[in-house]
This record gives sequence, structure tokens and C-alpha cells, in this order.
Amino acid sequence: MKGTIASKMGEIQITPDVIATYAGTTAIECFGIVGMAKVSVRDGGIARLLKRESLTKGINVTIENNEIKLDFHVIVAYGVSIQAVADNLIENVRYKVEEYTGMSVKDVRIFVEGVRVID
Repeated sequence: MKGTIASKMGEIQITPDVIATYAGTTAIECFGIVGMAKVSVRDGGIARLLKRESLTKGINVTIENNEIKLDFHVIVAYGVSIQAVADNLIENVRYKVEEYTGMSVKDVRIFVEGVRVID
């Protein structure tokens, strides 16, 4: 389902892919996030780090009644507090997506799929 914003000039529709791209770009800028992950059922549930061009595959966007729900599958940096990283990610993504779309973010869920050492 698409998000809809009414304006004086008409109606604006935003697809979940646009929101996922923006949210993913915002997420990887957060401290402690190595990248987005894609869990492959074919490979026995192993999480793979996605390239920057494929960020949307690690994010699930649901829009209901013009409220956005986001699920992030992330890989975090080794040695950082997962709670602090998650809190920072939720706060940044919620603020930036709400400013970008004009819709409210109802829920942000984070699934930590792996830990990597940053070189």
C-alpha cells in the first residue's frame, strides 16, 4: 500500500520502496551499523551483508492508515552496545522519515542478524 499526502495542489503518493531507500540510507549513517542484512532461507538462514545498492532488501516497509511500520535487518559492529545502537537507529530513522514523508512512523523494529569487526 502506498502512503498518501494531501496538499493544496493535489495528492502525493509515496511507495514503500522510496521510504525503504531513504530509511536504509539513514540507517547506515548511524554509529555502530555495519550494514543491512538479507537472511537467505536457501543458505540455511545465514545473514548476508548487503551492498549499498541493495539496502531495501534488508528493510520491510508497511503502510497502514498513513502510518509507517519499519523492520530493519542489520549487522552491527563488534564491541558496541547493541541497545545504544538500536536506540540511536530508531530515533534517527523515525525523525528523518517523518520529516521526509510527512507521515508518522508508528513502529520501528530491529533484528540484529550478525556482528562484524570493522577494519
